[in-house]
Amino acid sequence: MTGPAQPLALLGLTATEAERRLAADGPNELPTARPRNLVQQAWAVIRQPMLLLLLGAGTINFLLAEPLDGVILMSFVIVVISISIYQERKTENALAALRDLSSPRALVIRDGEQTRIAGRDVVRGDLVLLSEGDRVPADAVLFDCVNVSVNESALTGESVPVRKTALGADPSAAAMGAPGGDATTWVFSGTLVLKGRAVAQVLGTGANTELGRIGTALRTIKTEPTPLQREIDRLVRVIAVIGLLAATAVAVIYGLTRGDWLEGLLAGIATAMAMLPEEFPVVLTIFLAVGAWRMSKKHVLTRRSAVIETLGSATVICVDKTGTLTMNTMTVRELIVDGAAYRLDGPILPERFHTLVEFAQLASPIDPFDPMDRAFQDLAETVLVDTPHTHAGWDLVREYPLTENLLALSHVWRAPGGTDAGQTNAGPTEYVVAAKGAPEAIADLCHFDDERLAALLDQVEAATANGQRVLAVARARFSGPSELPVQQHDFEFEYLGLAGLHDPVRPGVPEAVSELAAAGVRTVMITGDYPGTALAIAREIGLDHAQGCITGPELRQLDEAELARRIRTVSVFARMVPEQKLQLIRALKANGEVVGMTGDGVNDAPALRAADIGIAMGARGTDVARESAALVITDDDFASIAGGIRQGRGIFDNLRKAMSYIIAVHVPIIGMALIPVFAGKGWPLVLLPVLIAFLELIIDPACSVVFEAEQADPAVMEQKPRGLGEPMFGRRVLTIATVQGLTSLLAVLAVYLWAVLGDRPDDVVRSVTFATLVIGNLALILVNRSWTLPIWRTVRERRNRALKWVLLGAGALLALVLLVPALRDAFNLGPIGLGDWAVALVAGFAGVAWFEVYKARRRSPRVHSRAT
Repeated sequence: MTGPAQPLALLGLTATEAERRLAADGPNELPTARPRNLVQQAWAVIRQPMLLLLLGAGTINFLLAEPLDGVILMSFVIVVISISIYQERKTENALAALRDLSSPRALVIRDGEQTRIAGRDVVRGDLVLLSEGDRVPADAVLFDCVNVSVNESALTGESVPVRKTALGADPSAAAMGAPGGDATTWVFSGTLVLKGRAVAQVLGTGANTELGRIGTALRTIKTEPTPLQREIDRLVRVIAVIGLLAATAVAVIYGLTRGDWLEGLLAGIATAMAMLPEEFPVVLTIFLAVGAWRMSKKHVLTRRSAVIETLGSATVICVDKTGTLTMNTMTVRELIVDGAAYRLDGPILPERFHTLVEFAQLASPIDPFDPMDRAFQDLAETVLVDTPHTHAGWDLVREYPLTENLLALSHVWRAPGGTDAGQTNAGPTEYVVAAKGAPEAIADLCHFDDERLAALLDQVEAATANGQRVLAVARARFSGPSELPVQQHDFEFEYLGLAGLHDPVRPGVPEAVSELAAAGVRTVMITGDYPGTALAIAREIGLDHAQGCITGPELRQLDEAELARRIRTVSVFARMVPEQKLQLIRALKANGEVVGMTGDGVNDAPALRAADIGIAMGARGTDVARESAALVITDDDFASIAGGIRQGRGIFDNLRKAMSYIIAVHVPIIGMALIPVFAGKGWPLVLLPVLIAFLELIIDPACSVVFEAEQADPAVMEQKPRGLGEPMFGRRVLTIATVQGLTSLLAVLAVYLWAVLGDRPDDVVRSVTFATLVIGNLALILVNRSWTLPIWRTVRERRNRALKWVLLGAGALLALVLLVPALRDAFNLGPIGLGDWAVALVAGFAGVAWFEVYKARRRSPRVHSRAT
């Protein structure tokens, strides 16, 4: 930025004033659909098949002159509606939190400090810092900019970039113009900065922007069903058809054999209630929404729910080094001038190195934000104090930005009292030019021959071998009445030396790399640094580096087949440009890998979209990168990526347990709804509609709350990655769930036969059988909390408050309906003794005891596998 044009740049609004304007004008967002009220939510629940069946059963009981049963069923309708609304509110709150996190970020100046905030918190008068790849958060006018061009196609339909210039007058007195046109001084909400950087003052937010006035949505995302959602939908349709056919058969057979068609209709409704798997879509929605919200609390923002499915399948994670594996807090550790190296370990610096530090600072922004620029600024402020190498009064008149073809930048400075080039009433103006960048680029600017370039690269290789990032510095002078050159190559640069910067490894990265390796996920480092630096970091974090590294120039020489072969074993890639990330992604996917890729810049967007899991850096990443990615790591820490994979696997694992539990628990319910109907005329029905509704009060919170709140299984990161096309209900999972249900059914049926053959009254038979069914249901919850740990360890080692309330609530309700005479009569149950309770308790747990033996066998090293 140029110095004179920044009267407001150091202050901005105060936090207090920003809060006042936010309260007065509202959030910087377009109007959205109003949330549904309680009546609308209740109506949406009542329309579900299960609730319609409950209402139908209640109506039939009123017709049968059994108002108590009807009242109880209607009461269950109210309870189920309440539970559903609670779950929906929980899901909506989670989604709202995710929307807040995923809104475009804005870098503003508040109280003189640069602060990154959510775009919705930008207010009128805010000073916004814009740079390449940023989404403009509000309508604003530019009062300082460098080489800025903007894509305004969201408003104009024209994809050609529009050049922007700075406003000379006070921006607060300016007015917004129309979108489009060249060399304008305003930018619009929702448009994209393609090049350059600027400081802008916000004039309009929310509905008062051009985007809001024309009613155009800021972002439209069409959500397609994920493979898991399609699998669940198919399963629900198949079971629903079978259930309706079975219910019709039960109603007809009951009416024909027993001559009571209304009771037969109730039996048919009970069968349909037993078989309809309405929990599946509810559980899937809750798990994905609440699970994504939980991940956001661990610095992993999930922008698309499908990524949770994909996380468990990842086999390779490609990561940048700087800021992800390392702290991105640079310090200058070594200076090299004329081949002589000096290790910085104090405030005293020999004179021969002063010029190098001086021009490294001049080649950095006045108010640096980048860690490397800060490192040079801090060093200069420490070692150049009271020396002639400081230039506080100089004016920055032009910047030559770093480009894809030349990885170097230059700043042109004018001493105080000088005049601009081109003025005829004064002598030639003297300019000082400072350049810094990649050593090869600086060597190019200084016109090194092959011999000097080879010597320079030897010095660079020696410096990078210790894990340093190396930049070169050069200077030039320019004078004359002509305009400044168009490009950096037109200056006569003089090479000054090298600076080695150190970026320490982030805490927890070596452990995260090791954890991923144990989980069958390979970490691949992709960096723009030199091979020596990359390999040094690889050694420090425990990354596989036995096969050395591949550099960007080497990559250009490899054909697709050779790259696909090399990339199977090479995990370090150095001197890479962003475009080569896409090439690496394609090579890995050609080998059958499921690839996660990190990125933060505009050029990373194609690779992020091409990857199976695009991972954007939230702290330093551009809006384009975030919008192209499926995951956003809000703290830019690699350990968060590993944590996201762990938590994603845990979510899917718990989801599979919940779905398996739903299948298992419905088998004995279906069996006991059908067997008494087909067994014989004298056998009492067990599962009346009111009792199935009672069971649903246990099943619904168990599958959607208890399993969702379950901690991830400790063995989840010891498993191999799940196949990308592997269904949730694979043969083994479906077999286990079905067998659990069948053995539970056998236990309940055994108790039923024992009671029937013992000539007990119908209501007593129903009571002891129903008690066994409820206890078996609770046993299924306990054994399915983990598919590796025994019940006693899960109870001791894992806290789950929802489990406690479900177990206590179900036990208390069961005791009440069996022990309180009025409730017992209302539910058509009879009194049972202590012996009957003991039989029900033993049988309920005996039905699933085999699974504890199965888990013990699976825990042995000889048979340990990947399912939990």
